[in-house]
Amino acid sequence: MGNFGAAVILGLALQVAQADAMCAPGTVELRSGSGQVMRFSVELADDAGERSQGLMNRPKMATSAGMLFAYPQPQQVYFWMKNTLIPLDMVFADAEGQVLRVHSNAKPLDETSINGGAGVTYVLEINGGLAARLGLGAGTVMRSEVIDQTNAAWPCTAE
Repeated sequence: MGNFGAAVILGLALQVAQADAMCAPGTVELRSGSGQVMRFSVELADDAGERSQGLMNRPKMATSAGMLFAYPQPQQVYFWMKNTLIPLDMVFADAEGQVLRVHSNAKPLDETSINGGAGVTYVLEINGGLAARLGLGAGTVMRSEVIDQTNAAWPCTAE
């Protein structure tokens, strides 16, 4: 992985270790099966126009950044990389924030449909390859102020 990759992962983990348990606006936290916690600063795409634009036409994105797509109800979702210039990992989660699957390294400018599967309410897009380096996959839990807290798998509660 190299020193740079290890430093990035350590930095992401430390951001959360020092964070308050309350979900901060514009952030998504992920807790892997091993208990490692990561925090991403995110833009929210919660209407049809924002979801359709996504991360198109952006030449780069910070390692600790991403975009969270939020749907009003669980559904089958499809993504593509039209006009998207950077490789992305797509983290598909249900209404409770449980990660259902991860699509790794979606190819820039590829118009092939990426099936996120049924029951998806949230999709977190992060830089390609990062999900594997951080150990994200099915069983990872997502936390955000956007997730309905009454049924959240990992609620935003004060500790």
